[in-house]
Amino acid sequence: QVQLVESGGGLVQPGGSLRLSCAASGIIFSIYTMGWYRQAPGKQRELVATITNGASTNYADSVKGRFTISRDNAKNTVYLQMNSLKPEDTAVYYCNAYLRVGATLGDYWGQGTQVTVSS
Repeated sequence: QVQLVESGGGLVQPGGSLRLSCAASGIIFSIYTMGWYRQAPGKQRELVATITNGASTNYADSVKGRFTISRDNAKNTVYLQMNSLKPEDTAVYYCNAYLRVGATLGDYWGQGTQVTVSS
């Protein structure tokens, strides 16, 4: 059974910080690309950041310089450090695990965690 469990969401003031965690089980974590996505009210789900098994990272333009994605393969966990938060960052944040070798071999999602940025 594959399971991705997010934690760390909550309410924070504009300019504040939050650290999200995603613990994975049931997969060979070290070979998967891990990612964070978010969905705001009335909007499509969008990519926030990804990190490959080689620790190469990619960020959406809207979060560059403010968010940092990292992974700890020994703990099967991926993190998202969010600084200088803005009201526009308010969304449900989802953890993703993805593996492709020619064809897609794995594509898994967590349940999501709410992040609300408001004064």
